[in-house]
Amino acid sequence: MQLIWLRSDLRLHDNTALSAAAARGPCVAVYLLSPEQWLEHDDAPCKVDFWLRNLRELSRELGQLNIPLLIRQAPRWDDAPSVLLNLCRQWQVDALHLNEEYGIHESRRDAAVARTLQAEGIEVRRYLDQLLFKPGSVLTRTGTYFQVFSQFRKVCYERLHHSLPSLVRAPHKQAPLNIASDAIPLSVDGFATPADNLRNLWPAGEAEARRRLDSFSDVQIEHYQSERDFPAKPGTSQLSAYLAAGVISARQCLHAALNSNQGEFESGKTGAVTWINELLWREFYKHILVGYPRVSRHRAFRPETEALAWRNAPEELAAWQQARTGLPIIDAAMRQLLATGWMHNRLRMVVAMFLTKNLLIDWREGERFFMRHLIDGDLAANNGGWQWSSSTGTDSAPYFRIFNPLSQSEKFDPEGVFIKQWLPELAGLNKKDVHNPANLGGLFGVVDYPSPIVDLGTSRTRALTAFKNLPSRQYAAVGS
Repeated sequence: MQLIWLRSDLRLHDNTALSAAAARGPCVAVYLLSPEQWLEHDDAPCKVDFWLRNLRELSRELGQLNIPLLIRQAPRWDDAPSVLLNLCRQWQVDALHLNEEYGIHESRRDAAVARTLQAEGIEVRRYLDQLLFKPGSVLTRTGTYFQVFSQFRKVCYERLHHSLPSLVRAPHKQAPLNIASDAIPLSVDGFATPADNLRNLWPAGEAEARRRLDSFSDVQIEHYQSERDFPAKPGTSQLSAYLAAGVISARQCLHAALNSNQGEFESGKTGAVTWINELLWREFYKHILVGYPRVSRHRAFRPETEALAWRNAPEELAAWQQARTGLPIIDAAMRQLLATGWMHNRLRMVVAMFLTKNLLIDWREGERFFMRHLIDGDLAANNGGWQWSSSTGTDSAPYFRIFNPLSQSEKFDPEGVFIKQWLPELAGLNKKDVHNPANLGGLFGVVDYPSPIVDLGTSRTRALTAFKNLPSRQYAAVGS
């Protein structure tokens, strides 16, 4: 018997471990519920709900192939080795198959499982699936992990030109086993069920993920480069939640982008090239997790920035979290996050810079808050984005580059459409005043919209001073 351990790979098609397991003989699948670990990792209730909904779809599809899906409790990842060993003994499993994951806790969990099972003579087979390239295979000439994305991307392009990762066939229908699939729970202790309107924005299942990918690559990808920064436009793929849960693969996304662009990486449709770059940013941050494990431990990628004098400002942090900053583009973005479990990528950078630069609040506070609310929460991408914005990370914005939320708002939401969607109390303002109602001096009749909690000019100066006062600004990341 072959056992496939499903994690962040909740799909039937192009699933390396699942296909390999099924090809070797009768196969059964298992998913571990680990609520204590998920709470410790700040996984959002809407994300856990998304997993459960996708598991129900996957269980139905696996059932049509006579592959049972079992559900087991492993409250913490420390419990995984014994739970899986008991399952292997119960069904006389010869080999466990799993797709690799890359956080430090995930790596330790998988190593512990491998030791436990191999000691009992059970084979453990691990596969590259979540990424296009195995971490450690894309390195500098001196054999180190890249710290600059543009250099990493160049090597990736060279590799892709030589060898494009191929898609994996879905498993065939197997003979029925005398094993019943387990029911997928509707909820998990510690994680509230999200509102229906949020769930309706993110239907579960591979068919929906494929529909989104096909729609994007057939139509929208051509305009991606020109429209992706405008939050009021449908300029993005809306696939991040499906990628994070593995309902669709990076390989499927890459192939779709290439198919829409006559197989070209670096020429042709600028939208397709730009989107492939975004897939490689995702790849880059996963490689960073492996090459520089300190970022999995809530540490700054640039060690010298650990000395930054972050402010303890709980009231300002709460205003940011609750969309009460008095800066419409910030508050609209935060309301989008709270209501939908998602935020437009341009706005993720804008609100992150506002928190870390204008409020000078530790990026870890923002990283944690995002993870607790994002349906597409992913340690590598979320950490990478926050550290980029706060100038503590790889390839980070120079410390003196500080987005001005007002100019960002005027540039990327020029008509105020996005702001008015999420801040209906400002709907009566014209397209000039809606970006900064404070200019009207409280005379515009808007009730319950606060004044700005910070002066953008003086707070920018404060941030520049804090960075200049670091003991060393050599900005070379060393060690791990």
